[in-house]
Amino acid sequence: MDTQTILQSLLLGLIEGLTEFIPVSSTGHLLLAQVALGLSGPEWETFTVLIQLGAILAVVVVYFMRLWNVVLALPTDPKARRFALTVILGCLPAFVLGFLLHDYIKKYLFESPELICWSLLIGGVVLLVIDRAAPKPVDHDSMQLPVWKSLVIGLCQCLSLVPGVSRSGSTIVGSMLIGIDKRAAAEFSFFLAIPIMVGAFTLDIIKSRDQLSGDNIGIIAIGFVASFVFGLIVVKTMLDFVQKRGFAAFGVWRILVGGIGLALIYKLIPLG
Repeated sequence: MDTQTILQSLLLGLIEGLTEFIPVSSTGHLLLAQVALGLSGPEWETFTVLIQLGAILAVVVVYFMRLWNVVLALPTDPKARRFALTVILGCLPAFVLGFLLHDYIKKYLFESPELICWSLLIGGVVLLVIDRAAPKPVDHDSMQLPVWKSLVIGLCQCLSLVPGVSRSGSTIVGSMLIGIDKRAAAEFSFFLAIPIMVGAFTLDIIKSRDQLSGDNIGIIAIGFVASFVFGLIVVKTMLDFVQKRGFAAFGVWRILVGGIGLALIYKLIPLG
């Protein structure tokens, strides 16, 4: 494992950790970074699957006690059971569609940097508009949302199966459109991330198991740790940031990344 490979794995782990829980599309950023770095092949596909576990672990660590208390209260507390139901309904549509369309998405949509850039750009515009024009929020507690709203959020989350749309972005926009405030929308997207990412991780691992070997365990470990550390920072700081400043900065970032990517693809910016 040479220095260049170590730096590449560290960079990709950093990108995963920083972007997984904010509405900018971690998958889109990872795929574009791999294209820019000239990284391809099954071993790097497996790498990006495995380092997601670091980001999953970060959100579990931050919310462990709250979620564990919910688990303990399930037999006796109707509020705990309703919260569990909202998470299940919020995940169900994406689980079903993701399972049915997994091979198509991986084979065709993940191979299109142009699609990713357009998704980033259009999603950035949508995020900017919704950040300013969303209806007045009526729900402020992410753990006590109406059941029907969780299902609507779950349907919105299906849009994130298109690379570049963003899982957290689609759930946050859907939440704000139905009257959930920004902080609660972001936090509920964290809760949905755990089962969704575990499910996607498990499915990808099963389908990529032939690519696992001891040869790449070192770079996977580096990416995993970087993903966990930076994911932890984002999860701990994002809610306060969103409450004070909203989502406009993320919308602007998406537009910049998508716009620059498209300019390079269409050769509007010379490469050297």
